[in-house]
Amino acid sequence: MNVPLLDLTRQYTTIANEIEPKVLELIRSQKLILGKPVEELEQTIAEYCDSKYAIGVSSGTDAQLMALMALNIGPGDEVIVPTFSFFATAGVVVRVGATPVFVDVDPVTYNMDAEAMKKRITNKTKAIMPVHLFGQAFDIDAIEAIANKFGIPIIEDAAQAIGTQYRDGTKVGSRGLMGTFSFYPTKNLGAFGDGGVITTNDEKLAIHLKQMRNHGMEPKYFHSFIGGNFRLDALQAEVLNVKFPNLESWHQKRRENAELYNSLFIDARVTSAEFSQTLSNENLVVLPKAVNKNSGVPNHHIYNQYTIRVQNRDAVRANLTQNGIGTEVYYPLNFHDQECFAYLGEKSESFPIANEAAQTCLALPIFPELTTNEIEYVATTLINAIKK
Repeated sequence: MNVPLLDLTRQYTTIANEIEPKVLELIRSQKLILGKPVEELEQTIAEYCDSKYAIGVSSGTDAQLMALMALNIGPGDEVIVPTFSFFATAGVVVRVGATPVFVDVDPVTYNMDAEAMKKRITNKTKAIMPVHLFGQAFDIDAIEAIANKFGIPIIEDAAQAIGTQYRDGTKVGSRGLMGTFSFYPTKNLGAFGDGGVITTNDEKLAIHLKQMRNHGMEPKYFHSFIGGNFRLDALQAEVLNVKFPNLESWHQKRRENAELYNSLFIDARVTSAEFSQTLSNENLVVLPKAVNKNSGVPNHHIYNQYTIRVQNRDAVRANLTQNGIGTEVYYPLNFHDQECFAYLGEKSESFPIANEAAQTCLALPIFPELTTNEIEYVATTLINAIKK
């Protein structure tokens, strides 16, 4: 049996009859930049994300970049980010001329550790950009309390987490000054290319961001500041408008797939603490845990990724590959160990949790269209692999 990490063609076949006429109509209209499809999507996303405003932009990375630009962050400034995340989280900080400051992560959720973050705040800190990694919310209450004490804005990196809820039921992207989202095709709500959105409850900021995405132009050919070409294509917006009504059912199917995995791994799983204390690789699987560590209340996880931890990860992964199972490592090298950030002089031993995660994390197939037989095959093959 072959089980891919992700097969977008399965999803497409279920909605092709809806998407194709809409896309063809748009192509024939030749109204391809911004316009009604983007406006409709922005209204939908704002309502869905419990935010007053949503600004459609060219990618999740550009959303992060624009958020920093909107705060006039630049040379001499620092932005705190987790060291364990997709590269864009740190890359955009350098692109505006600022300095990324790395923080270790929580061993259960892999999200930014609030206490570790607090220790890295200085008088140069101009923003905190924590990540809702793999589709689970970071501890907003703890991070918000610290950020508010120091008067530092929070930019929520929600690229992997559209629809994720905090334990109070509100959606991620609604409590920080801004939330940044990605519509990359592999996301739970994916476009047919790149796309993104910024959410905010600040009207002036929303107006500024809309102007920024079009070279800072308002009115036409008049520029009060320098922005960029950060516009969301109408084609991508139209695709997302058609896909959106299915989003909650796709979230739910991912959760059901995760629950099935959890039940199949019940005899092999251990806690994160137990995992860290042993050098044995027999019968050890740390499963993703949807819980807020401070409250004990389960988080509303959307499982953009189902990420486990196993000893001898690379050997286990090779075994799964040989048996036709697609996997991925998110992420094999932390920011503090990346060559391009060597100039910062960060010491690897300062990030023990992230280091262990980079060496042991493995993402398994979790997409909604997986069959029960496929999930059972993945689980059985994995258990056999870790016993070798």
